[in-house]
Order: sequence, then structure tokens, then C-alpha cells
Amino acid sequence: MEVKTSFSKTSRTSETVSTLINEEFVLVHQQSEDTSGKDEKPQLKVFSNGDDQLEKAMEEILRDSEKDQKDSSALQEGSRDACSPAAGDRSAGQTYQPSLHLVLDPSTTEISAPRPSSPSEPLEEDSVLFNKLTYLGSTKVSAPRNEPEALHAMANMKSSSRAPLPVTLYVPNIPEGSVRIIDQSNNVEIASFPIYKVLFCVRGQNGTSESDCFAFTESSCGTEEFQIHVFSCEIKEAVSRILYSFSTAFKRSSKQASDHVKDFVLPTPDSDVYTFSVSLEVKEDDGKGNFSPVPKDREKLYFKLKQGIEKKVVITVQQLSNKELAIERCFGMLLSPGRNVKNSDMHLLDMESMGKSSDGKAYVITGMWNPNAPMFLVLNEETPKDKRVFMTVAVDMVVTEVVEPVRFLLETVVRVYPANERFWYFSRKTFTETFYMKLKQSEGKSLTSAGDAIYEVVSLQRESAREEELVSPASGGGPMSSSQEDEVEEESDNELSSGTGDVSKDCPEKILYSWGELLGRWHNNLVARPNGLSTLVKSGVPEALRAEVWQLLAGCHDSQAMLDKYRVLITMDSAQESVITRDIHRTFPAHDYFKDTEGDGQESLYKICKAYSVYDEDIGYCQGQSFLAAVLLLHMPEEQAFCVFVKIMYDYGLRELYRNNFEDLHCKFFQLEKLMQEQLPDLYSHFSDLNLEAHMYASQWFLTLFTAKFPLCMVFHIIDLLLCEGMNIIFHVALALLKTSKEDLLQADFEGALKFFRVQLPKRYRAEENARRLMEQACNIKVPTKKLKKYEREYQTMRESQLQQEDPMDRYKRENRRLQEASMRLEQENDDLAHELVTSKIALRNDLDQAEDKADVLNKELLLTKQKLVETEEEKRKQEEETAQLKEVFRKQLEKAESEIKKTTAIIAEYKQICSQLSTRLEKQQAASKDELEVVKGKVMACKHCSEIFSKEGALKLPAVSTENKGIETDDEKDALKKQLREMELELAQTKLQLVEAKCKIQELEHQRGALMNEIQAAKNSWFSKTLNSIKTATGTQPAQQPQPPLPPKEGST
Repeated sequence: MEVKTSFSKTSRTSETVSTLINEEFVLVHQQSEDTSGKDEKPQLKVFSNGDDQLEKAMEEILRDSEKDQKDSSALQEGSRDACSPAAGDRSAGQTYQPSLHLVLDPSTTEISAPRPSSPSEPLEEDSVLFNKLTYLGSTKVSAPRNEPEALHAMANMKSSSRAPLPVTLYVPNIPEGSVRIIDQSNNVEIASFPIYKVLFCVRGQNGTSESDCFAFTESSCGTEEFQIHVFSCEIKEAVSRILYSFSTAFKRSSKQASDHVKDFVLPTPDSDVYTFSVSLEVKEDDGKGNFSPVPKDREKLYFKLKQGIEKKVVITVQQLSNKELAIERCFGMLLSPGRNVKNSDMHLLDMESMGKSSDGKAYVITGMWNPNAPMFLVLNEETPKDKRVFMTVAVDMVVTEVVEPVRFLLETVVRVYPANERFWYFSRKTFTETFYMKLKQSEGKSLTSAGDAIYEVVSLQRESAREEELVSPASGGGPMSSSQEDEVEEESDNELSSGTGDVSKDCPEKILYSWGELLGRWHNNLVARPNGLSTLVKSGVPEALRAEVWQLLAGCHDSQAMLDKYRVLITMDSAQESVITRDIHRTFPAHDYFKDTEGDGQESLYKICKAYSVYDEDIGYCQGQSFLAAVLLLHMPEEQAFCVFVKIMYDYGLRELYRNNFEDLHCKFFQLEKLMQEQLPDLYSHFSDLNLEAHMYASQWFLTLFTAKFPLCMVFHIIDLLLCEGMNIIFHVALALLKTSKEDLLQADFEGALKFFRVQLPKRYRAEENARRLMEQACNIKVPTKKLKKYEREYQTMRESQLQQEDPMDRYKRENRRLQEASMRLEQENDDLAHELVTSKIALRNDLDQAEDKADVLNKELLLTKQKLVETEEEKRKQEEETAQLKEVFRKQLEKAESEIKKTTAIIAEYKQICSQLSTRLEKQQAASKDELEVVKGKVMACKHCSEIFSKEGALKLPAVSTENKGIETDDEKDALKKQLREMELELAQTKLQLVEAKCKIQELEHQRGALMNEIQAAKNSWFSKTLNSIKTATGTQPAQQPQPPLPPKEGST
């Protein structure tokens, strides 16, 4: 925390703080003891209310503090006694330097003026003091970072303390400061100890009697005992503010500690610690057969890698101190994505070279890295803007004097960009790590050939790992709450990605009803805005109505002519298409609608930007316009979004900010600074002292209308007000932001203020409620139009006077510098284009060579194919002739079979006719025989003699003597009838036999016919037919399937 205020400024009256962004606290200059009192032992005065344990604990704190000071001075003189390692570590700030992530809730705390200072007390340090605190006492704890134990001790002290002691707590702002506890009744210091000795901070849990308490633990040098000090705060919400001050002090202390580490751990030549410097460099194929080092970010020094390009990893190992060790070779180079990776997750790289550098002072190892390998997929995908990727590289070195191989492991942050990405600003600084390797002589080992001793590795630690231990969060702090995570995120260096934030679509029914009634009146009279519109807009337009309301506010709800013009503009070419294409990938990358390359969102955004660059020939496309277009696209189709975009640019005056070398934009900056001077004089003075001008932080506010960095919930509300009130609303929002951030900005230096505007400020309004409160405050700020006009005239007058007073030579020099800068920029672009042209020509030449080789191969294949085609056609002709012959044979066989079938059918018909005739004839003869028999019976019965014989004997039998002649005649007639009957039966049997033979013949013929048909069908599906089909397919002709000639008939077949 930077302090630039005097005592007159800090001696304010106590103020009560109600919100996070309005916190007021006093910076005081504590006063150290007089030089004459350095050797005097401070006396401890504690009002312990009869608590002997508290008094003893306080005495131990002072004794420990004195011991720390002695140990620290002894360390600087180079003495090494038994206590010096522990004391040195603590004095250097190497251990127990937690970087606490503490939630800073909206607090309400009362801060008093600094304690009176006398001339005998010179200034010692800068601190933040907190009043209205009660000291409950201290006790010993065994686990200083254990939260449950700390909470238990806090509860015990809360319940056992009967008469707590009112105190003032001083928390330092500088790394060398001390935490001080002052008795308010007599201004006597109860205890004091350096900030680096504070190990852990904790607050009471909500819902308990300790919710207004907090405590911190501190260490005692040379002992295993730790003290916890417990306080109670009269204003419960102030606890967060106090813990936040501790957190800030820890972080500043840890930064200071990292500088002390270098001085402390650097070993002497006689020690057993060997220092190595290991540097990492990554090179990429530049397309010309060479490998060039990849650039690194200028601020965060991460590697900027490109996708899909072959790389080399170069590691240089150099010993810095102690007796030189001989490096024989590199056992292997390994690489893996991530950090703190397991040994099994490392992947071996192919070694290209290893050996000493040209000056012989270092050992250089080069390995080949193919990023397209599956195991390196994470390091070959484009990194999102709000993410970071770690990479781990290790080399195993074989050292002659050391028993086992020594592994140097480097961890670094990388970002992966598309292969066509261009880097304009980057750093060439080498990524280097310092390693401290502690060795001990191996017992029982023989000496090397050179007579050197053999060592074993006791420890190998890199400097960054030690620093991480210093600033790592306390292990006993427990999991962070969501509010603590927000605080951590706010304090991180990662900028808020554009397009971040969820916008609630919920809206009270009453507000929706009001909007519905207003829109009904508006549609009835589109010429004038309805009454009450401004009041509703100030509360924010409901998300579901923004598309309609924005078009009505802009006056383009029925702009059919502009819609038709847009459809023509998107078909025209623009000279700025490459710039637009580059920018749309960076617009709202955190929003799902725009994050997909070549997705619907990016395509629509590209069309709008391209159409406007053609529509507005004077301005064209400028960086920043894509953010405003993206906001409009989230609410309406691209045609309507283009119409609203044109209205904002022309009718609302946003276009004027880009004209005349941004002259109107500078006028806006002048007006903003004047408004600050009037409404925020102390912040204006602070910015003037820092030489922080408005254009350094407010350029995007005006050019992009806050759309580039701030959360969407806030951006949409700003567009609501802009379309309703005009461009002056930007001043309202800017002043509101400055007012709410005033205290943070007053404490920041130049770099800190710029970082605050870039990083912390947008993150504060991710919560929709915070953004809503900010917009309410912005609407309540008064910015008279007359005053803005007055400031504008003052600016014009100032500019005219500057031009009149300016020396023509200076003006020409400035213009010359501007032209030189433009020339250098154009030359750089020309070089880049030339490089790209040469690269593309080489790529085209390679593609052409590959195409020619492919053409030769295809020509050879074509010749072979033509030759095969000729052979196939000849074979086809032969097969066609054979097919014709087979057809003829099949036709003859078919005709023969048909004729035989006809003959067989005729024979069957004749047989059937004969059988029918014979049956008829037989029936007739049977009937005639029956009639004759009846006649005979009648005649017999008519004869009296015959009838008597017949009736007695039952048969016709004539007497032998008297009827001999008649019997002979009767026998002859019977014989004749029997003979005739036998002939008829024989004839009938022959007819039936013939009929059976005919049926058998018919069955045999039908069987032969079926077999013949099967053979014909089989012939159609034979290999011969398939061969013909394949040949005709190869020649491009679809053949008709030809039947296969039947097999030769078997012997004996008819």
C-alpha cells in the first residue's frame, strides 16, 4: 500500500464504512524508539485482569522478538550457531509466509485517527490501525495452522475472559513492518512482532458466539511453541476488513522474502551446496528449414506456442558456484503437459544433440518435439483466453562425481495459438531456473579416476519451489468459501474475458405489465416517445423485451431500406476483411454463441463488421466495433442488429470519436477530467501526481461503450441507457466507477492503477446485484449538458492556443515522428507480408511438385488402364460370339422341347378320348346285358315248367332227359355271352394299361422339361455370365445377362 499522505491528511475523524468499495481507513506513520533506547529492554505492561497465563504469554512474545533480532544480526555477520538455520529462515522470510485468500465482505468499521506522536518518537513504519477491538488474551497451540484447534482456543478465550482489554491493532503495510497491539487506555504497547512471524489467521464461525472474533498464530524462534492471539471486534462486519489487511501484508512480505532468499541460500565455495542455472528455450520450425525461438509474453513471460508446428526443446545447464562438477552426458530429456506430474506421465523426447557450449561453460541438450503426438494433445490445442496451460520439462544428467543421475525439472506456463497467429509485442528474455543441489560424500565408495570424491545427492531444490512454499496458503485454513474464491479471482492477474456473465431473464410481473402498457401506447404513436419511458429504462429493460425496445429507441423498427441495403453490402468485398477476421476470434470468447470458430455467431458478426466497413467508407472498420455488434447480435437477427449499429454510429455520435485523429475522443477525455476535478478532487489530484491521464484507462469506455471488458449484465444496462439518454451516459457510468473505486485508486501507484482498471474493476460487477447498484448510482450523478458544452469550448480554446503557441518546428517534428511511426509500422507489415508471401510461394512450390508427381503416377495408371481396356474389349467380343452361339443352341433345344411337349400333350388328349369312349361303350354293353337278362328272366318265369324248376331249386336247371336240346342252346348262349364279356374285360384292361403308360410317359416328359428349365436357369447364373457382367462394368457398359448353355445330355436321355 503506497502512502503519500501527510499527517494532516491522515488525522481525520472516525468514519463508518458500509460497503466494500467505500471503505475508509487511516494510514499512520508509526514511530520507532529513540536511538538511545535501542539497548534498553522494553517493559511489558499488561492488564490481565488476574490472568497470570496471559501475562506470561505476553512476556514470552517480547523475549522471542528480542531473540529474533539477535539471531538476524548474527546471520548477517556470517556466524553459524545451532539456532541460526531456524532464525535465518524466518528472518529471510522463507518459512510460514501464507498468502491467505480472505473474503472481504461489505464491512462497517469505525476507524479512529492515529495515536498521538511526540517528537521523541521518530517514524518507524506505515500501518493500518483498527479501533474498537477487545483483546481476549493468548494461549499456546501445538498446530499453528490447524483451524479446528484455533477455533477451539478462540471459544475458550471468549468464554473465560471476564474483563477484556480494549486495544488498537496495527497491521503493517510494508514487508519489514510489525503487528503491534496497543492498550487504548494508556497508549502502551502490549506486544509487537514482525509480520513474517504471523503464520495463520482465522475468524469465528457465523451463527456462534465467536462470530465477531478473529485470531492469529505466531511462531517463537528456536522453540516448537506457538501462540494464538484472540480478539473481539465491536462491529462484526469489520473482521473481514482486518483479515484483508493481514492478507495484503502477507503478500507484500512474501515478495520481499523472495529477494532475501537469493542472498541467504547462495552458498559459499566451501559449502556442500552446488548452484546450477538451468535455462529453457523452445524453438519452432519457421518454414524455411530453420528453427527460431518462440516468443514469450512481455509481462508474464509465458511461452507463445503455435499449433501443429514441429519444435525443438533446448536446455542449457551451467554450474554457478562451488567446485566444478563434470557432466558426462544427458541420460534423457522428458516432457509432459501440466505441473507436479508423476514420473510415469513424462514422455521421452528424441535427442538431437548434447554437449558443451562453445565457451565450455555450460552443457546444452537439444531434443525434438512432435506436438502432433497424442500424448501432447493439451499442448497442441488453442488455449482459451481465460485459461493457462503448464508444461514440465526434465533432463537427467550423468555427473561424474555423483552416484546417481541428477534430474533438473522445469515447470513453465505456455499458451497455444493458431498456426497463423502473428506476435507484435513479446520478450526475448530467457526462462531460467536456479537449482540448489546439496551433496554429501558417499561412504565406502572409491575415488574417481581423477582422484575426486564420490557424492550422493542429499537434496535438489529449485528456487521457484522455495518461493512457492513461502507464499503458499496455510494448510490449516480449510476450504475457501465462494466469497473467498471471488476475492482470490479478483486479486488474480487474469483479466475478465469479454462476454462473461449471466444475465437473468426473470422479471417481476408488475414491471412486465408496466412495460406492456408502455409499449402499447408507443406502438400507437411511434412519432414520440411515451411518458415514463426514461424512468423504466433507468431500472433496466427486461431481457425478453430488449430487442424490441432497442429498435424503437434507435428509431429503426421499420427501416426496410436499410435492411435491403444490408443484403447488398454483405455481397461486396471489403479491404479490411483480414483485420475483421482476426478481431472476431477475440470478440466475446467467453460466450457460447461466439466461441466456436466459423460458428453462426462469428459468421454473423463477420457479416455485420464487413457490411459496415463498406457502408462507411470514411471510417470503415475500427477495432472495438465488433464488441458493440456482438452485444446487438445477442438480442436480434443480424439484419436488425446492423440497422441499430448504424444508428448508434451516426445518430448517437459514436462515429465522431474515430474522426480527425480522434480529436473528439480527446475532447471527451478533457471533459471527464474536468468532471473529476469538480466531483472527485482528491482522486483527480492523485491521478495528476501519478501522471495518469484519462486516455490511459478510459479509451475503451468511450470507443466500445464498456462492452469490451465488463460483464454482460452491466453492458446491457449501459446500452439501455445509451439508446435512451445518449452518449452523455458514458460520463455518468465513468464517474460512478471512479467514485466506487476511489479508495482503491487512492492507494495505488501508476502501474497498480492501470492494473486495477484492467483487471480488478470489471470483476467487481460480475454479480448482477453489484452492477444494478452501480447503474443506480450512475443515474443519480448529475452531469449538466451546459457544463459539458462549457468544457468542450474550453478544450477548443486550449487546442487553438496550443496550436498558436506551438513552434512550427516542433509541430513538424511531431508530425515527422508520427509519419515515421506509421512508416515503421507499414514497413513491419510489409516485412510480414513479404515473409508470408515467400512462405506461401514455398508452400505452393511444394504443392506443385507434389501435384506433378501425382500427375505422373496417374498418367502411368491411365496407360495401364487403357491397355487393360483394349484387352477387356477383345475378350468381351469373343465372349459375345460365344454367347450368340450359346443362344442359338439354347433356342434349338427349346424348340425341340416345345415340340415334344406338344406331341405328348396330343397323345394324352387322344388317350383320354379313347378311355372316355371305352367307358361309354362298356356302360352301354352292361345296360344291354342287363336288359337281355331281364328279358330272359321274364321268359323263364312265363314258362310254367321253367318257373317251377326255378322256384324249387332256386336256379335255372332243365331236366337232362326231356330238355337236352334246350339246355344245349342255353349253354351256347351263355358261353357266347361269357366270351363276349371276357373280350370286353380284356379290352378294358388293355385300355387301362395304355392309359397308365401314357401317364407315365407324360410324367417322364414333364420331368425332362423341369430338368431342362433348371439347367437353363443355372446357366443364367453361371460364372460365365458373372464374368461378362464384370467385364462390361469395367468397360463402362452394362451388359444383359446371358444364359449358360446346358450341359451335354446324359446318355440314355430322350
